Formats: sequence, structure tokens, C-alpha cells
Amino acid sequence: MTPAARNRFVIVIGASAGGVEPLKEIVGDLPADLPAAVFVVLHVGQVSYLAEILDRAGRLKTLVAENGAKFRTGKIYVAPPGFHLLLHGDHMMLRRGPRENLARPAIDPLFRSAALSYGAAGIGVLLSGSLADGTAGLRAIKAVGGLALVQHPKDTLVPAMVQSALHHVEVDHCLPAAELGVCLAKLAAESAGKTLPAPSSVRLEAAVAAQEHSTMKDEDRLGELSVFTCPECHGPLWEIEDGDMVRYRCHTGHAFTADAMMEAQAVEADEILWSLLRSHQQRAAFARRMAEREKKKFRSELATQLDERAREYEADAAVIERILESRRVQVTDDGAVTEEGNGKEKAG
Repeated sequence: MTPAARNRFVIVIGASAGGVEPLKEIVGDLPADLPAAVFVVLHVGQVSYLAEILDRAGRLKTLVAENGAKFRTGKIYVAPPGFHLLLHGDHMMLRRGPRENLARPAIDPLFRSAALSYGAAGIGVLLSGSLADGTAGLRAIKAVGGLALVQHPKDTLVPAMVQSALHHVEVDHCLPAAELGVCLAKLAAESAGKTLPAPSSVRLEAAVAAQEHSTMKDEDRLGELSVFTCPECHGPLWEIEDGDMVRYRCHTGHAFTADAMMEAQAVEADEILWSLLRSHQQRAAFARRMAEREKKKFRSELATQLDERAREYEADAAVIERILESRRVQVTDDGAVTEEGNGKEKAG
């Protein structure tokens, strides 16, 4: 099996929230003699049982991907927690590179690597999920002549991820999960078209994920330096115009779609507010404690000053508590996150 093979022999699938059930449906419909290898990234925490779940769901053997291992057609490989899954030649690579769209494993790195290694022989599939991980990767697959499929938004538990792809990518098939497996089996048996040259930006971002490129030099920047800083490492962010899609990447390699950027900023703001609240509460308690000590020593003037400071700190803490209370969130049916109190909405 080589990248020059004529059939579409590599299928890469990305999913997030609500993605397990459609994955099971797809895997259950794939034939035992599927002439393609399947690679899956699901946004997970520190522990994942996805390989065991998919192994029981269908006729194809499902394995956890291993660094440096060769892959075979007729098998499913799942990204392990904490590692990006990348493809190169006839083998897999696992990298603890920078998180992309707040996730590791992330979907975009897998999709980009498939685009670079297999061109038109690759098929990308996006399923239910929040935010927009996978859209840029699907664009890369399409750019080199591969196919793009998405689960129909009305068939998803959380449609934001596929809606982003439908908005920014010329999708080849948009189907419910119950029809995707049969469609993939049919497409895998067809001859691939002509592979097109990969954009230089795709190569650069793939190298960052593979930890082969650790800086953003002037000559290979992906976009323009923005006024924003990375929510993860606080370094400068470059703004990337990917068609009509705006993305961000820092010199370390953290990457964000616009909605992931807003989500990360919201998390960062909450962390700052909670830290400030804790700090002011501790200062107030300390001032009260010192005031009591001064009262016992009959130094009333100093005790009064300390009591006044404590009241100021408590007042500041009350302001921060009101801000935090106003940031209560509600999740809407389409996965969007709405902040009560300010009326603003974040794509989810």
C-alpha cells in the first residue's frame, strides 16, 4: 500500500461532543473487506475506551494507534488521549504537540497529514461536535483533491462542528450517520482522482503539529501578526485568513478557530476573575485578623484602619462575585453557549 494507490484507501474521521453514537453506526455498516484504513480522532479526556467500543460495534478490528506503527487496510485506528494522531507514508505518528482548538488529540492535524500524504486518495469525515475543529483540515483534504463528508446537522446531537464545515468547505456528501458507513464503503472502492499540489500553509501547519517546526519566522508566517495574545501560552498570535475563515496560531503552535479563540478567552477571563475573588477574600480575612490582634493590644487607631481595609477588600470581592454571577451560561439546542446578563453569544 502506497500513497500512489489509485483507490481512496485512507478515511479520516473527526468527532467531538455527541460523536460516539454516530461513530458506532458508521463502523457497524463498514464491510469486513473494506479496502481502506480508517483513522479516528474523538475529543477525549485523560482516559478513553473508544477503541473497545468501536471494536464491538462492527466487523473491523479497532486498535489504539501506536507511534511508528504501520497501518493496514481493513483496520480502524483510534487516537489515544493526549496525543495528536498524524499519518506519514505507511505509518502513524503520535505527537504531544501544542493543542489545537483546545484539544489534543485534535482533528485538524490528522486531516492535514492525510491531505499531505495521500492527496486525492483521502476521505475526510466530520461528525457531531462543538466549536469548529476539523473545518481547516477538511479544507486541506479538498485542496489536494480528496473528498469531504459530514454528518447531516439535523442528525447530530451538537451540530456546530458540521455547520462550520458546511459553511466553509465544499462538502461532497452530507448524510445522516445511518447512511455514512455505506457511502464510505462505496467511495473507498472507487478510483481516486488527480492529486493537486498542497498549499504551503498546509505543509507549515502540519510540520508544527509534527513538532518539526517550532517558530514563526518572518519568511514562513501564515498570516499577519495580530494584537491578540495566545490564551494558552500568552505569546503573540498570527491571524490567518483561510478562505473566508479566520484562524489564529501562536509561535509555539497553539491554534484556534475564531470560536475556539472566544471560548479560550472566556475560560481565561473566568480564571482571572476567580483568582481575583480569592485574592480579595484572603486580603479581607487577613486584614480582619490583624485588626483583632491590634484591638487586643489596645491600638484602636490601627485596628480601625485595618477594619476599613477589610471592608474595602470585601466590597471589591462583592463586585467580582456579581460579575461572575452575571456570567452564568446556558447551552442552546444547537450547542451555542449564551452568557446571561450581557446578552452575548459564543458559537459552541
